Amino acid sequence: MARKLFIGIIGLGKFGISLGKTLIKMGYEVLGVDRDEEAIKRAQSIFTQVYRADVQDKKVLEQLGFKDVTHAVVSVGSSISTSTMVSFYLKEIGVEQVWVKAINEDHEKLLKKIGVDYVVIPERAAAQELALRMALPGFLEILPFGQSVVIQEKVVDKWDGKTLRELDLANKFHIQVIAIKQEEKGEYKFVPKGNDILKKGDTLVIIGEMENLLKVNS
Repeated sequence: MARKLFIGIIGLGKFGISLGKTLIKMGYEVLGVDRDEEAIKRAQSIFTQVYRADVQDKKVLEQLGFKDVTHAVVSVGSSISTSTMVSFYLKEIGVEQVWVKAINEDHEKLLKKIGVDYVVIPERAAAQELALRMALPGFLEILPFGQSVVIQEKVVDKWDGKTLRELDLANKFHIQVIAIKQEEKGEYKFVPKGNDILKKGDTLVIIGEMENLLKVNS
């Protein structure tokens, strides 16, 4: 049986608080830590547990129970040295997953060298998503299989009356239809068959690399 998520968030600024709120709403336990008293006050009514502490000491992390968390998220503002040191300590005490908010790409490279499991640069991620929403109407999500693998919804228009086999999207554009929502039924049909006939107004859920999806939309 999979272990239930128990997340520890270090740094309760806007990013940390927002992440904690979302995780709490999803039903998970969240431990929050910050050295700023005002940040602690904001988080007290939201998080499962909140502590005011300076986590630049490995023993403090152990005393706060970070050995027991499944994921530790480090979001400590603009200090690359503090972020990196805390992340290193978390790996040393055996935290299963250490995820870190990086400031820039150099910070990201440094974090990966010390074994951090996942790094996010929020500004870059937000900018990439915004660009995709502009370029790909119906854009749903970027997938973690590479920088350019995305899922898009596309409403059938010029493909009205054609089958997926006739369109041959996998061979012509290297993209794949993974679901169809028929306009008249309003429900998704997953893993559609090649002989399924498309109708105007149907919605296709397509997976593929961004550059290939752009070709289809051009």
